[in-house]
Amino acid sequence: MQHQLPKGTFDILPYGTDEAWQLSDLWQYVEEAIRKISSRYGYREIRTPIYELTGLFDRGVGETSDIVTKEMFTFEDKGGRSITLRPEGTSSVMRAFIENRLANLGAVHKLFYIGPMFRYERPQSGRYRQHHQFGIEAIGNAGPEQDAEIIDLLYQFYKELGLKNLKVHVNSVGDLESRASFKAALLDYLRPHFAELSEDSKARFEKNPLRILDSKDPKDKELVKGAPSILNYLTPSAKSHFEQLLSYLDQIQIPYKVDDRIVRGLDYYNKTVFEVLTGDLGAQNTIGAGGRFDGLISTFGGPDLPAVGCATGLERVLQVMMAQKISIPKSLRPLVYFIPMGDEARKTCFSLVTQCRHQHIAAEIELSAKKVPSAIQNAIRAEATYCIVLGSDELEKGAIQLKNLHTREQSELKLDHLLTHLKELSHA
Repeated sequence: MQHQLPKGTFDILPYGTDEAWQLSDLWQYVEEAIRKISSRYGYREIRTPIYELTGLFDRGVGETSDIVTKEMFTFEDKGGRSITLRPEGTSSVMRAFIENRLANLGAVHKLFYIGPMFRYERPQSGRYRQHHQFGIEAIGNAGPEQDAEIIDLLYQFYKELGLKNLKVHVNSVGDLESRASFKAALLDYLRPHFAELSEDSKARFEKNPLRILDSKDPKDKELVKGAPSILNYLTPSAKSHFEQLLSYLDQIQIPYKVDDRIVRGLDYYNKTVFEVLTGDLGAQNTIGAGGRFDGLISTFGGPDLPAVGCATGLERVLQVMMAQKISIPKSLRPLVYFIPMGDEARKTCFSLVTQCRHQHIAAEIELSAKKVPSAIQNAIRAEATYCIVLGSDELEKGAIQLKNLHTREQSELKLDHLLTHLKELSHA
């Protein structure tokens, strides 16, 4: 064929795909779950453009991050401006928060978003060049209970979808003073091994050595096993914050593991960082992650407010659901499928199907098949519960046969009683 999907993207279809996680019913189910749990926890939706001026991400995500150095979709627009398709959601949310002066409307702001993100990376299981994220951001509360709420919301979201084998790993990357002390100790440890580091880690050695702990290179991973722990370099304030967070997680019974090698791939994190893992995604086993980013808003020229958030890739969530064979309720299907035979019947059926829909009864009408058996097959494919074949005889008698497509049972009804009966069935 002449045109095909770009590499690293996919279609979400109503039917006809071999990949069940690409069915739109499943996406709608997950998105509805997102909106329900976000509302329950007091988070309100924010929507930002899918592209921003490139400087937003250079400043927010960090010039040493893989996203900025390798993965951004950046281009020049007709006005000569450098534009980037958003690679993550937090920077855009913070820009919108500042630009729209939301800080003037209250002390604490709890926001969530759903939407596509773009990263130019090698497509792999659960990771695409255009992928979709659910993210939450809480602004204005510096307390560890806010961190615990974010972790709880994400964990409960997964649980309510039915996901199993979940593991929460949590760490603290401390404050600026903590990281300065740890950076010195980490460099002392790594310096004798500099020649053994990967090229990426060599480039990060001076600019951001903490990112070496996050390296996926097998040699780097082996080297950092003996590295000092940042938990031994936390200031009293950062240590107290972390200990209180763990106490809150114990209190609300979130099972977790302290993992001092988590630093996260974005430069703006401080204090709390965490990941949620599952064993059903192969090597790419992190399903969601987040942390605290106090100070990020002020770097964009906004007020100096504390903030914490997280994000989860929806493709990964859906693929875990498929791997774990989690069933979902079906979305609404037609209660009744009208099959007209002849012009007069077609007019009557069109009127009836419209009245059904106005009465909140899901209904469909056959407008293409010329033979009844073909029309009934279309009704079955549409997963309708009942079908009605309406022709000149039925119009003359003023009565129809309501056929149950599951049981094959038929019942006769007067045509002028049909809507009342269908309404009773729709509420049964």
